[in-house]
Amino acid sequence: MSLVVIGCNHRSAPLAVLERMTVAADDLPEALSGLAKAENLSEAVVLSTCNRLEVYVLAERFHGGYSDVRDFLARHSGLAPEEVTDELYSLHDAEAVRHLFSVAAGLDSAVVGEHEILGQVRSAWEAARAAGTAGSALNPLFRHALETGKRARTETAIGRGISSVSQAAAALASDCLGGLSGRAVLVVGAGEVAEGTLEALAGAGASDMAVANRTWDRAVALAERCRGRAVALSELEAELVSADLLVTTTGAQEIILEHAAVDAVAARRAGSELLIIDVAVPRDVDPGVRDLPGVTLLDMADLSAFAARGLDGRAREVERVRAIVDGEVRRYGDLTSARRMDPLIAALRGRADQIRDEELARHAARLQSLDPEQRAAVESLARGVVNKLLHEPTVRLKGAAGRARGDRLAEALRDLFDL
Repeated sequence: MSLVVIGCNHRSAPLAVLERMTVAADDLPEALSGLAKAENLSEAVVLSTCNRLEVYVLAERFHGGYSDVRDFLARHSGLAPEEVTDELYSLHDAEAVRHLFSVAAGLDSAVVGEHEILGQVRSAWEAARAAGTAGSALNPLFRHALETGKRARTETAIGRGISSVSQAAAALASDCLGGLSGRAVLVVGAGEVAEGTLEALAGAGASDMAVANRTWDRAVALAERCRGRAVALSELEAELVSADLLVTTTGAQEIILEHAAVDAVAARRAGSELLIIDVAVPRDVDPGVRDLPGVTLLDMADLSAFAARGLDGRAREVERVRAIVDGEVRRYGDLTSARRMDPLIAALRGRADQIRDEELARHAARLQSLDPEQRAAVESLARGVVNKLLHEPTVRLKGAAGRARGDRLAEALRDLFDL
């Protein structure tokens, strides 16, 4: 059995491929069910965000498990298996653990230290638990990953400064527009990223803010929380005629702002510049909009490059987080090894209890003359002797777990007691 992660992210695959790999929240149960039915897989968690699509599995055989996940991604994305293979990375066992812990700690994000990823890891795990595809291997792994992510943020300053996609989008917009004071801003979407973006834009000086969303009530509620105004999605193009900045954050699986629509908007703007930042994956805005005069379109690739330029000042914090990850990987390995000793220890104690009960039964006739209190004392004595004899071997086994000595002790016990 191997723990394996197979996926692609903002560094390994172009955005055009990554957005085809994305698994929408509504599609997660079906995706997990399909993976659970694969021949070589027994557990699965799917982590799908704007920066990555990763499938964590417990595989009967590594190569068979890799093929099962690759074929699933090919079917889901509509790409040929060989096209999918070119964009994927795969890690197994200890390196898969290290990767997940690094992801949860924010080290592998487009915006290093981002806080959204911790919630996304939790949501991915919860979805797998609800679908029944996370079991005895992936449940403790993801629980430990969340602990690692929390340590990284409480014990270091990795989450300070620009530490989210929302904050990066606001900072990038301010950089491009020379400040946001007096700018007319429109945000499309009403989820966590949209709300974070509006808060970050307000913090950067924006005051004229509008919210558009497919669901009117959600747009109104978010606008009220952020002291903005709600706009019907059908009025999006009319609103863009006077906007300085558009940020799109939806989870739509198709383009919501076509090239022709933006072209028509640009023609009505009398030459004034429009900045569009599309942080959605899949993208909300037709990439061809980049070619339109008077329109600047930036996406997650541009946001990643912008965020990377501001990382130098936090290099020390990155190293501190890496040290935390390294320590937690070692601790997880020790805990996992100890858990693997548990069945052997249980078998040893079971064999000892069996021998004790058999001996008590063999001498039952001699014990008949004892009253209940005396018989209980004899049985307690027998249990005490067994427990004291097994205490030191149990402690030594657990203490040596994960090391060569532990393997030798375990093998010796199996041979000596026929376990």
